[in-house]
Amino acid sequence: MQPTFILGLIGTYFLFLILIARITGRKADNTSFFLAGKSSPWYLVAFGMIGSSLSGVTFISIPGTVNTQYFSYMQLVLGYFLGYLVIIKVLLPLYYRMQLTSIYAYLNTRFGTYSHKTGASFFLLSRSIGSSFRLYLVAMVLDSFVLGPMGIPFGATVAGTILLIWLYTYRSGIKTIIWTDTLQTAFMLLAVLVSIGIIGNGLQTEWTDLGQLVAQSKYSQVFFWEWDDPRNFFKMFFSGAFITIVMTGLDQDMMQKNLSCRSLEDAQKNMLSFSLVLIGVNALFLSLGALLYLYVESHGLSLPAKADQLFPMLALEHFGTLAGVTFVIGLIAAAYSSADSALTAMTTSFCVDFLGFTPEKGSIKTRMGVHIGISVFIGLQIWLFKSLHNDSLITQLFTVAGYTYGPLLGLYAFGLFTPWQVRDKWVPVLAIIAPILCFFLSQNSEKWLNGYKFGFELLMVNGLLTFAGLWLIRRKGGTKQTA
Repeated sequence: MQPTFILGLIGTYFLFLILIARITGRKADNTSFFLAGKSSPWYLVAFGMIGSSLSGVTFISIPGTVNTQYFSYMQLVLGYFLGYLVIIKVLLPLYYRMQLTSIYAYLNTRFGTYSHKTGASFFLLSRSIGSSFRLYLVAMVLDSFVLGPMGIPFGATVAGTILLIWLYTYRSGIKTIIWTDTLQTAFMLLAVLVSIGIIGNGLQTEWTDLGQLVAQSKYSQVFFWEWDDPRNFFKMFFSGAFITIVMTGLDQDMMQKNLSCRSLEDAQKNMLSFSLVLIGVNALFLSLGALLYLYVESHGLSLPAKADQLFPMLALEHFGTLAGVTFVIGLIAAAYSSADSALTAMTTSFCVDFLGFTPEKGSIKTRMGVHIGISVFIGLQIWLFKSLHNDSLITQLFTVAGYTYGPLLGLYAFGLFTPWQVRDKWVPVLAIIAPILCFFLSQNSEKWLNGYKFGFELLMVNGLLTFAGLWLIRRKGGTKQTA
């Protein structure tokens, strides 16, 4: 496909999103921006959250990892379901009972101001890094296959990427995103299904036989039991559960959508249905990865230098126009369905947690200024990541999350499951020390622990170190009220 055609396709797609934003943004205020007036239909939230959870990282990186990791990622996905049950039974009832706009206000009620600011700061750090990785992936593909060949510099690609998000989120925030994420999830899944169909034709295999073809391939191994293998089932299963708790249940981005539902019961229905569908969707992405590698083998093609580039290379250069069109739209949809809500959530957290906004009170002009500032900050991070990309993005994303989400896990666990108060002023120091200790442990674990190498379970260790530190700085006295 010609770069100009792809660029026109992207432009048309975003015009459609901006139209949706115009319709949903009528009479928009802070209540609409933060919580969509607490009127979001739960089934739309559930479907849209699929795209937000998966993002462009899953769209490209998960299929790419199949060559070396096989289907081991499904062990992590099975653990996700356990984590979602904890969110449904423990965290959602807490947030609704306290009528929160930012979930980090719980830490203020439970421990104090320093803990509150620490939790919000670690969210902003974590989400900005994660969103930058996701958008970098889109910018990388556009720069390699579309805009770069047209002579457009990478910096302009990044600026355009951020500007497009801002244009359809600045007015009504989460109220618009509930609808745009639904659309973007549908496009993302359509792109995967179209690609699978085209691969089936290329392999001269019927749709009904593709599942058997994947199952019989060397890539289909799901379970790994060797204890010293980073893919060990128990490591990945329980890591998946804790990753879900922190990256969904303790994440303002994902919880803000749930808090926009009409009631706790609706939010719980949303989360349960979403968690079940997500298992099948991840299996679909892994199957796509296996089929991509089988296609390469059968056609004698050379693998790209980076696994993240396999799907883009085949879709844009080998699969034909239909696959190329759906791939571009699917990639944009996958990446933006995560990044747009993250930008809105970070704006919400900064306004509520640091500027003291409420849904009913706060300057719309100031909120828009914060929205612009965070957009620029993410753009600068994307530019930085261009020189750092040297591994599968999905691994990098969860590695970063292991360091930055760990203190949140420890804080909430200590608050929910112990009766103690803590010396609040020491919490920021503790939240920095725990990830540093984790870093040194990860770097030296093979030498210190007889060859043991940490994987995703580093998140649990980080949370445990934070929990232990909070126990050391505990003080006598009853807990503050949590509702």
